[in-house]
Amino acid sequence: MSGRDDPPGARKAGQVKQVTSFSNPLVKDIKALIAQRKHRQRTGRFVAEGLKLATDALAAGWEVDMLAIGPEARDSATAREVAAMARARGATILEVSTPVLAAMTRRDNPQMVVGVYGQKTLPPGSLRAAIAARPDAVWVALDQVRDPGNLGTIIRTADAVGAAGVMLVGETTDPFAVEAVRATMGSLFHVPLVRLQRAEFREIAQAWPGTVVGTHLKGSSDYRTITYARPALLLMGNEQSGLPDEMAEACGALARIPQAGQADSLNLAVATAVMLYEIRRTDLAL
Repeated sequence: MSGRDDPPGARKAGQVKQVTSFSNPLVKDIKALIAQRKHRQRTGRFVAEGLKLATDALAAGWEVDMLAIGPEARDSATAREVAAMARARGATILEVSTPVLAAMTRRDNPQMVVGVYGQKTLPPGSLRAAIAARPDAVWVALDQVRDPGNLGTIIRTADAVGAAGVMLVGETTDPFAVEAVRATMGSLFHVPLVRLQRAEFREIAQAWPGTVVGTHLKGSSDYRTITYARPALLLMGNEQSGLPDEMAEACGALARIPQAGQADSLNLAVATAVMLYEIRRTDLAL
């Protein structure tokens, strides 16, 4: 995986710093990581809020660069243990007040732990090996998804069904934006991501050993009637325009989800969940 990914224990123990000023450079850094995609791209880091996500990140072996902990965290045995583990792996621990936490996250009721982590994505060159390693798996591909909340929810759903990974095709929104990270509820740390250009995706789809299925309003097949040969690849279009013709042509089947009411379409994250659970229906004990 790309990004800074030192093995646990390879870095020196981090420092503990008490931060009281809203203008402290480290506070400004965290604010910039939340607000600016360019800063996240330049530094290769991102922010995730909450003790659960800090625990998930450490358990999954992700690099923890900083943990900002508020007064409630310093009173929590679990939070102190997480902070100690992060510090042992080289993270800087910032002891801050609740107002400073609120300022850096722009939330009136901030989480008691705010973490800064190193980004991870699979390099495109390793994707073929990852597919071959999981011949019975399900993969999700998202073409130019725009809404970070939808993206985060889809990553969480992919985790729930045991999908092997999520392909982010074209100009898909940043999975490390704070809104997307919040929506994953920690699944970001468990689901491999890979960024691809459309041409790269079409090459992969052309050689795909199982079923490649996309959803389309003009899809000819009810999604419940399709045989999803493994490995299965589900391609979903963006919220506004769905799948363009050039991407729909990469699919072996185009599915439709019948609707009984007056709505002309489903929310993207909901439609993806419907498809994923149908694909995995015979494998999951629901």
